[in-house]
Amino acid sequence: MTKLLTYEEAKRTIEINFKPAFLVEEEAVLLEANNRVLSGDVVSPLGLPSFNTSAVNGYALNSQESTEANEEAPTVLKVAGAISVGEQPKVALTKGEAVEVSVGAILPMGADAVVAAQDVEREDDVLQLFSPVCAWENVRKQGSDIQKGALVLKKGQVLGAAEIGVLAALGFKQVKVLKYPMVAVLSIGDEVNELSKPLQTGKRFDVNAYSICTAVMECGAKAIYFGVFPNNKAAIERALRAASASSDMVVATSTVDASEIVDALGKPGVVVNGVAVKPGKTTVIGFVGEKPVFLFPSNPSAALIMFQLFTRSILQRLCGRPVSDLKTVSAFAGSKLFSAKGSRTFSLVKLAFDEQCRLIADPVETYGEVSALVEADGFVEIAENEQFLDVDQEVLVRLLRGTAGKA
Repeated sequence: MTKLLTYEEAKRTIEINFKPAFLVEEEAVLLEANNRVLSGDVVSPLGLPSFNTSAVNGYALNSQESTEANEEAPTVLKVAGAISVGEQPKVALTKGEAVEVSVGAILPMGADAVVAAQDVEREDDVLQLFSPVCAWENVRKQGSDIQKGALVLKKGQVLGAAEIGVLAALGFKQVKVLKYPMVAVLSIGDEVNELSKPLQTGKRFDVNAYSICTAVMECGAKAIYFGVFPNNKAAIERALRAASASSDMVVATSTVDASEIVDALGKPGVVVNGVAVKPGKTTVIGFVGEKPVFLFPSNPSAALIMFQLFTRSILQRLCGRPVSDLKTVSAFAGSKLFSAKGSRTFSLVKLAFDEQCRLIADPVETYGEVSALVEADGFVEIAENEQFLDVDQEVLVRLLRGTAGKA
């Protein structure tokens, strides 16, 4: 019987054998770039704002003409025209003049300041100033937000709504990003029924592949649903070989031991054949060349937990993303959380606030059932040398979804 690796040994073995693939660059249309990873730094091709613009509704003027303005002897200027936001200035200031401007309007040539409308008096085209205006007062100077040539976004940054908005402001229609790694996902088992086919007696619909495909996409990769394959050695080998040839990573769930098949696909083959964890003891991990192959148990909760523990970090690196663990919250055990003897245990828990507004973690009773996927908010790790975590003991919960507890 093969000796099971400890959780830490399995993680180290994966790290030793994983060789990050060369990251390929491609261009993405801006509206299709959400959640993509920048392949290089982005430098601003222009300054923002692109012109000197008014920060208030008021009057553009040359600040030098207001230096002697006061309550007793106001400076008098002639209003020579008006400029609205988005409009090209059709006037230039001459001595003794001001121009009416709206917020965001471009300043006319010769103006270096704006006085707010409420700070002056106007009658027809005559404007009176009662105090000096400083140079560049109420002006958003060209490049004051973003300077031309400034580093705006860094290589490796993940694009979201804010970043894409900035790129649009700078005039980018497309952006260079890292190509999605392709992950083939398949299910192995005579009892598994594809969603596209009528449910047969004694079978269940393919839970795992859809759950894993979604987890793959959440990591920023592209999932390829490869389908369902029977517990037949030749069929499994054909499926895994085809999946490996057409993707950067393979993730499968299986009711049978397929470690020999993974070994037959190519070197180095299987590097992890069973891990002393619960759930997930039968986990098999191998490499075909530099491509990782993960075989997880068919239990839906076990498959998803094993993916998060072993596949997530590898996939993030294939995507060129910073490695990040699941979000965590601290809670108190609502009842005893028991471990499996000699195994690192990952206990599914549901979260809720008690009357004292403490976050409580209770074990999920439906472990092993499909409903556990929606009942569980996360899982708690219990070390091999601990029999249980006691009631009211503080625990760290890794979240499987964004929730941090139900009222």
